[in-house]
Amino acid sequence: MEIVWWVLIVACFVLAFIGIVFPIIPSVLVIWIGFFLYQFLLTAENIGWIFWIAMIIWTLILIFADIVANSYFVKKFGGSKTGERLAAVGVIVGSFIIPPFGIIIVPFVLVVVAELIQKKTTQEAFKAALGSLIGFLSGTFAKIIIQLIMIIWFFIAI
Repeated sequence: MEIVWWVLIVACFVLAFIGIVFPIIPSVLVIWIGFFLYQFLLTAENIGWIFWIAMIIWTLILIFADIVANSYFVKKFGGSKTGERLAAVGVIVGSFIIPPFGIIIVPFVLVVVAELIQKKTTQEAFKAALGSLIGFLSGTFAKIIIQLIMIIWFFIAI
């Protein structure tokens, strides 16, 4: 039975990285499910409070980094609140349309359209969309690094 639990734990960690391409999968939640499977089904000992506190901190950083990166770059490149919100929606919708490229193309197009509707020039609209793209990519990069840190720390802790 232990092998089954380990397969599920590893599957959770792999699924967390798939969640980066398909944002409908809550990556950090899936990582935590893997942690809990180990803690409650495979060991009688506690992994340790330092581990759990560190994982809470990394989870908060992960969530914060993703939100801040998108907002920061859309604003920095002159995007509106509407463009910012549509970029977030576009990432989710885009994950179902021509995956994995939809998560890049759909938000970009939505931000351009939103900015043009708000009477911005074509250049300003494309600049805001570029900000959305840079924000998404930097947030994604941060998520990959943080998830790797969390998973590596888990294997070191056990």
